[in-house]
Formats: sequence, C-alpha cells, structure tokens
Amino acid sequence: MEKYMDYVLEQTKKVLSIDSPTGYTKDAADYVMSAYEALGYHPVKTVKGGVLVEIGGEDEKDAILLEAHMDTLGAMVREIKGNGRLKLSPLGGMNPNNAEAENCRIITRFDGKYEGTFQLENASIHVNGEYNDTKRSYDNMEVVLDENVTSEEETRKLGIMEGDIVAFDPRTTITEKGYIKSRFLDDKLSVGILLGFAKFLKEEKITTKRKIYHHITVYEEVGHGACGTVPEGVTEILSVDMGCIGDTLQCNEHQVSICAKDSVGPYNYEVVTNLIKAAKEHNIDFAVDVYPHYGSDADAALEAGYDCRHGLIGAGVYASHGYERSHVDGARNTLELLKAYLV
Repeated sequence: MEKYMDYVLEQTKKVLSIDSPTGYTKDAADYVMSAYEALGYHPVKTVKGGVLVEIGGEDEKDAILLEAHMDTLGAMVREIKGNGRLKLSPLGGMNPNNAEAENCRIITRFDGKYEGTFQLENASIHVNGEYNDTKRSYDNMEVVLDENVTSEEETRKLGIMEGDIVAFDPRTTITEKGYIKSRFLDDKLSVGILLGFAKFLKEEKITTKRKIYHHITVYEEVGHGACGTVPEGVTEILSVDMGCIGDTLQCNEHQVSICAKDSVGPYNYEVVTNLIKAAKEHNIDFAVDVYPHYGSDADAALEAGYDCRHGLIGAGVYASHGYERSHVDGARNTLELLKAYLV
C-alpha cells in the first residue's frame, strides 16, 4: 500500500485547498467527482450535493457503504456592523477560541470573494485593558475586512450581505517527519484515504467479495450528512472519519482508531470485533476507544431508519475542530485496515 500513500497525501492537500464549509460544498464535490472519474469510476452527485460511487465487488446483497465527509466547519455572516465589520454565526462546531486571528474569506453570492481576519473586538492589547480576561464568543468577535471600509453602507456596496459564507484558512503543511497539520483534517484526510483505496482496487484489478460503495457526504458537521443515499443491498455502513486523541483515550496520530462507542451509543459489536480481528491479523497499529463527544455519518444513517450494521474508524487526529494534527502513519494504517477488512 505504500505506493498509494503519495496519492493519498496529494488528494488530501487538494481537497483541503478547496473551501467547503457545510452548506457550501459544490466546488469540493465537483473536484471529488473528477478525482473518481480520473480513476475510471462513475460517481453521481446526490440531490443533497454529496458524491456516491459504486466501487465494485461481487455480493450486492451484502454490500458495504464507506462514508467520509468533505464539509468542514466555517461561519456565515449574520450582521454587518456600523463600522463595516462582520458579525458571524458558526457553521458546525467552529470554536471562536480556535478561530481567533485566523485569516478568512467571505464568499458573496454574486460579487466574488473578499479577505479578512477574525478578531476580538478592540483587538489591540496595548489599547484594550480587558483583552486577557475577555471570554471569546461570536458576540464579541468580528471579521475585519481587508478593504477600506468604515461603515455598513461601504461594506454592503462590496456586495457582502447577511447569509454569505465565511471560510477559514486551513493552513495545511506536511512536515519532514510526516506530521500532517491543517484545519479540517476532519474529515478531508479520510476523503484522501478513500480515494487512495479506490485507486488501489482499480490499479491492482481487485474484485472484493462484497460490493463496495463510497459516499462522500456534505452535511456531516451539522448532523444529517448520511441521513439518505444508502444504496439497495447495503447491510453495513462504515464511517471513515477522524480518530480522537486526548486524555483517557489510547489513540495517537500514528494509529488507526477503531471506535467502540460514541456519544450516540455503541457501534455494532460484530463490526467492531471484525475490525479489531483484521487489524491484529495484519499487524496494523491500532487503538480501540470510546469517544465522549462525537457523532458520525454512520450514526446519522441509523437514526434516519436504515437497517444496517455500523462502524467507525479513522486516523488519529489531535486538537479536533482546531488546528489539527495527524501523521502519515495514521493515514497509512487506516488504508491498511480497509484493505485487511475488505480485501
């Protein structure tokens, strides 16, 4: 699988470079469609805007649906202030503490994009005596536009209006030691991994015993990414998302995490057991964890009423929903587990 890792990292960086806050994902979906097409597949765009791909395989009555999501955290303009700056409303769980001082883009509906920075109001510590003690919230933070505007009227003349999407810089870098650092590794790293798995199956001319579908969803960050689009014959849904890292958990950035339970409840016992068995038999570096504050596309599908087994795996990602960090090893082990489990 090593020869496919360069492709995984290349695709991860390309998808990360495309702004796709939840609710504004067309550009990313178009790119992902083209990536699957370049591999020789025939993806379709779902009504909601996701990408569904039949990867191949024999048993279509016991098919498996692999899901990752390309929507990310972001924000939306909720108010244009009297001084021309912007108040925001978050899209997904974008924490204002993590977003402070980040560069961003305002994507207008008809008048292009504008740049700015998300700052605390009165952000100069040499002026604001309460700077250190001020709790960061969307009520006391603002986008300072990189435009010469000082009034609401001047900002509106640019074409900026309430409801415009705000995308934050991912700041993607891969270090010499193999650490992958970026916003939105949740879950664009997994999109790269699934593309790598699709490339592996195609180029190695592998036909799996079970039919495999990929679904790259677009509303995971707000809870309904996979509430539809489960093809007939699918009996199992496996979310390929980020693995959690933190206190009380075993996973690190070099491992693939197998989730036994999240905030919604336990994953299917048979699926979790078989994932662990595959990892052990193939000497894959893995951890099994319980995630205290987490929900997945697989959860959403079951909550929507689909009668399927479900599971969740993913490369270990530190500082989730912030400036995240994983490692090439974690992506590789996730790819290896997919191979071990399905091939």
